Amino acid sequence: MSFLIRSGVAGLAVGAALFGAAGLAAADDTPAPPNCTAADLAGVMGGVNIATSAYLHTHPQVNDFLTSLKGLPREEVATRMREFGESHPQERDELKGIRQPAADFHDRCG
Repeated sequence: MSFLIRSGVAGLAVGAALFGAAGLAAADDTPAPPNCTAADLAGVMGGVNIATSAYLHTHPQVNDFLTSLKGLPREEVATRMREFGESHPQERDELKGIRQPAADFHDRCG
């Protein structure tokens, strides 16, 4: 269920990923695979973020649920996310589909 959490905080993940990618590039002289630059990541995550926003605006129950997780301990968030995904498989799968380009980027680029 972590994809739902990432969907809720994707903006923070983009910043961390960009800084992480920059650190890796500086530490290793091996060129990144094609289409695996910080700009490519930003483009992929921008699309994921826009699609996530549109989905949450049109699915207020999911938006309300994700919003309710703010400030909870990480373990409790994970438990609630798992329970939500089990009781809302369609929404879980829809959000997973929205996040698929980010997963594909990670698989391809590391």
